Amino acid sequence: MDRLTAPSLDQLRTRTSEKWREYPPDVLPLFVAEMDFALAEPIAEALSDAIARSDTGYAGPDEALPEGFAAFAGRRWAWQVDPGRVSTTTDVSVVVVETLRLATSADDGVVINPPVYAPFADLVREAGCTVVEVPLLPGGASGAWSLDLDGLERAFAAGARAYLLCNPHNPLGLVHSRQQLQAVAELAARYDVTVVSDEIHAPLTHAGVAFTPFLDVSEAAREQGVAAHSASKAWNLAGLKCALFVTGSDRMHRMLAALPEEVHFRTSLFGRIAATAAFTAGEPWLDAALAAIEHNGALLGTLLSERMPRIRFMPPEASYLAWLDFRGAGWGDDPSVRALSDARVALNPGPSFGTQGRGFARLNFACSPEVLAEAVTRLAAASPR
Repeated sequence: MDRLTAPSLDQLRTRTSEKWREYPPDVLPLFVAEMDFALAEPIAEALSDAIARSDTGYAGPDEALPEGFAAFAGRRWAWQVDPGRVSTTTDVSVVVVETLRLATSADDGVVINPPVYAPFADLVREAGCTVVEVPLLPGGASGAWSLDLDGLERAFAAGARAYLLCNPHNPLGLVHSRQQLQAVAELAARYDVTVVSDEIHAPLTHAGVAFTPFLDVSEAAREQGVAAHSASKAWNLAGLKCALFVTGSDRMHRMLAALPEEVHFRTSLFGRIAATAAFTAGEPWLDAALAAIEHNGALLGTLLSERMPRIRFMPPEASYLAWLDFRGAGWGDDPSVRALSDARVALNPGPSFGTQGRGFARLNFACSPEVLAEAVTRLAAASPR
């Protein structure tokens, strides 16, 4: 399998997920993080087999998914995971909120790095905590962004009790270096800060880029951290509801042992079946999806350069999400408004990722090259050169 192709728009519009029901049919939906590719065959077969045997009950005890994820992490990232320290729940948001509830007290500060995945601030508040912003350091001429380690230390020293790390970072597709993550772990140990590392986009790291699991960087990281993983983004399984708590130390394993049993019991059985198939038999499909994604990322760069040269685009190192800088094009604080009204292209509003996102929009390019080209054509027609 070299590279995946997407179904036609007519076929895609028969889907009932948010991507295809949020807007009218004349809108090209390039917003929510859903891919257009057909489901991986091993996953489809595993779900079909479950239906055939009427295996539609509650998710009981299971070893296959923790062992499958541990084996995948070893193959993909040379990360040695103890399956006994992997447990399930419904989604990564639950991993985040429930870990923060255990690690913090009411109104404790939790650090996030805007521009960042829009629900992070809401998840912090859901856990009863206070959002502390340490924005990413914006790139210079290269356009690269990075963690603000000095800012993190100031926040930790001022009393923040936890840090919600996005690794890789959404919406930028930034893959943090091992050196930066080691520095984060050292700071977390110094100030006794719990780090929750959302690693949902990790399997979507592009060729030639090395993803570093936070728990793999040092003993300090393992003592202070909990990682959140899922097959949902990489294999397009968000609707099936299954995510993983991963720990690397006795200390953090004991902390998570205090979780209510219902947190695990609410795991979707279909989600667990699908995730197990993904991690154990889904790598050929994943590699083909990444080839398609990387091809589209290069195509997007070319199209923007030719048709919308005022738009700045730094190709992501992971994911299928493009963080587009419209500030030079004069599209206002929220370019997604004009994209929808004038071009009939749905993008994510940049300001929803934090005030640092003013003038930006996020575009999902996990689609066919034809849809991507049509989207840029529409956007260019709505904007003078």
